Amino acid sequence: MTAKSEPVQEELVLALPKGRILDELRPLLDRVGIIPEPEFDNDNSRHLKFKTNLPHLSLIRVRSFDVATFVAFGAAHLGVAGNDVIMEFDYSELYAPLDLGIGRCRLSVAEPVALSQTDDPQRWSHVRVATKYPEITRRHFAARGVQAECVKLNGAMELAPALGLCHRIVDLVSSGATLRANGLKEVEEITAVTSRLIVNRAAFKTRPEELHRWIETFREATHAP
Repeated sequence: MTAKSEPVQEELVLALPKGRILDELRPLLDRVGIIPEPEFDNDNSRHLKFKTNLPHLSLIRVRSFDVATFVAFGAAHLGVAGNDVIMEFDYSELYAPLDLGIGRCRLSVAEPVALSQTDDPQRWSHVRVATKYPEITRRHFAARGVQAECVKLNGAMELAPALGLCHRIVDLVSSGATLRANGLKEVEEITAVTSRLIVNRAAFKTRPEELHRWIETFREATHAP
C-alpha cells in the first residue's frame, strides 16, 4: 500500500517597501516571527526576493508604490504600503485590514514662504501643483471646487517652485525640515499617512485561513506592549 503524499503548500509572498518604512518595519517582522535570510539586510544587495525561516514564505523588497501593484495583481499575496499609496491607486483588488502604526507622516500642500504671507488657500479656484500623487491631489481639490493642474514628478518636488515649474507642491511631510531648507511652507494638510497591511482580495478568498492567521498575527504584534 502506497502512502499518500502530503499536498505541496503554495508559496506565500509578502511585499515590503524599501527605505525608511522598512527600517521601522523590521522590529515588527521579528515580533511576528519572520526572519529573513541575511542578504535581506544588505542595502547593497541586488536581490529583490528573499527566503525566510518559514519554508513557504518569501519576501520581496520593492519601491513603495510598487508594493500596491504587486499585491493588487496577485504577484504578492500580502504587502505593507502607506495609505497614500493605497489612495493614489484605489485598486479594488486591495484589502487593507490593519493599520500598522508606522511610517507616520502627512500628505500636504506647500508653497514658497513669501507667497504664503499673502496667499489664502480658501480663495483658490485653480492651482498648478507638482506632485507624485496626481489622483489624490485632483480629488482633494475637486471636493473644494478647485481645478488642479497636476505636474507629475517622482522626486525632488521641492525644486519645482524655485525653478518656476509651479508655485505649489503636494508631497509627504514628516518633520518639515526639507520644506524649510528649500524655502517652502506647509499651508494645507490633505491626509495623515501611516503604513497598512494589505492583502490581495482574490487570495483572501482562496486562502482565507492562512491569510486571516497572518492578519491576526500582525495585529497582535502591532498592539503588543
